[in-house]
Amino acid sequence: MINKKRVHRLMKMLGIQSVTPKSNTSAPARDNRKFPYLLKGLPIYKPNQVWTIDITYIRLPTGMVYLFALIDWYSRYVVGWTLANTMCSEHAVCTLEKALRHGMSEICNADQGSQFTSDDWIESLTLNGIRISHDGVGRCIDNIRIERFWRTLKHEDMHIKDYRNVTEARVGIAEFITYYNNERPHQALQYNRPRDAYLCSWRHRVLPETTAAA
Repeated sequence: MINKKRVHRLMKMLGIQSVTPKSNTSAPARDNRKFPYLLKGLPIYKPNQVWTIDITYIRLPTGMVYLFALIDWYSRYVVGWTLANTMCSEHAVCTLEKALRHGMSEICNADQGSQFTSDDWIESLTLNGIRISHDGVGRCIDNIRIERFWRTLKHEDMHIKDYRNVTEARVGIAEFITYYNNERPHQALQYNRPRDAYLCSWRHRVLPETTAAA
């Protein structure tokens, strides 16, 4: 029988850490512009209607890196991603530029982190005619699509492979996202692949209309 203080001390000695998130990747900037949440009760019925972007951290033996990803809300298709060693807004813009190779979204939703309220990010969306939506403070459910993708990525890939450096992580994540988009069946898509839903190639089936978080 031991108490939690001893467990904590032994975990620290052995270098064991919880897999739950610790770093705050959504810290707001005081003077940056915020926009209202546009998805409340909105029926999502087609690809490129709504994209959602977020950042998650990846702890490597060589240090912390950050993964930016943009997902199509309707199909769960990852339209763009960037692995970077900082959380600067330029990486968010880079991810958007990659996503624009696939198409153009009507709305892009994000949290109120400084990257997604920065002038660079807002200008990039505005110039492309994309409406800007921000989550409510403390409401991760407003961006639930990408939160679920982070969980899938970490549980099915990163926690298993235990990447040792940035090169390994970039190659491995690229392989997983390719698999996720093109091969992995998704229950919410009637066990079809995100690629099929995004490209609407399975014409004999129709997805039920979904609604964004209330």
